[in-house]
Amino acid sequence: MRLLLVRHGQTSSNIGHHLDTAAPGADLTEFGRAQAAAVPGALADEDIRAVYASTLVRTQQTAAPLARELGLEVRVRDGLREIAAGDLEMRNDRDGIERYVRQVFGWEGDLDERMPGAETGREVLDRFDAVVAEAEQEVGDGGTVVCFAHGAVIRMWSALRGDNIDLAFASDRPLENTAMVALEGGSDQGWTVASWTDTALGGSTLTDTRHTGPGGEPDDDPYEPAPNRPGIVTR
Repeated sequence: MRLLLVRHGQTSSNIGHHLDTAAPGADLTEFGRAQAAAVPGALADEDIRAVYASTLVRTQQTAAPLARELGLEVRVRDGLREIAAGDLEMRNDRDGIERYVRQVFGWEGDLDERMPGAETGREVLDRFDAVVAEAEQEVGDGGTVVCFAHGAVIRMWSALRGDNIDLAFASDRPLENTAMVALEGGSDQGWTVASWTDTALGGSTLTDTRHTGPGGEPDDDPYEPAPNRPGIVTR
C-alpha cells in the first residue's frame, strides 16, 4: 500500500507558534485555504482510494478540496489527531515548545514516558496504527490512502514505523504546512519512507517557513527553521 501523510494547512496558531493540539483547534487561514486548494492538483497522478482526516477542524478543511475532487467521503478519525500537549497546551514560549518537542522526539528511548498531563508515546502510536490498519483493510494491497494529520504526529509515527529513518532524523526535518511524507509497504511487512517533501504540495509559493508552527519545525530552533535544509527522498 502507498500511504500519504499530509500535514494540514496553515492556521493562526501556526503563525503564533502556539501548541494548539486540543479539539476543535484553529481554522485555516486564507493562506492555509490556498494551500489546501492546491493539494488536488499536486496529487493528481496518485491512485487515491480513501481520504482520512483527524478530529481537528484544520485537517478536515485541508482534506475537503481533495475529497471533493475525487468524490470521496472524508473519514474523520481521532487516531490521527496531533500529539496532545497536555499541560503545555497553547503555550508559545521557547521553554514550553522545547519541552514538547524534546518529549516527542525522546520517545525512541522510552515509549511509556508521558507528555506532562497527556499521553505516552505508545498510546500515540497505538491510536495512529489503528487508523492505518483500518485504511489497509479498506483499500487492500496496491491502494493509495491519504491521511491529513499534524506535524508532530506525522514526523513521530513515520520515524518509528519507517524502517529507513529514526526519530533523530525526523527531529531535524521540517514538515511545512501541506507538506507530505509518503510511505510504502504495510503493517505486516513494515513501512519504508519513500519521500519527505520540503515544501507545501502546492510548491514554494505556498510555503511559509516563518510560520510553520512547533509541530513541523526542526527541533534545533523552534522559532527559526533553517531555510536551506534540502528536501528528502529516501529508500
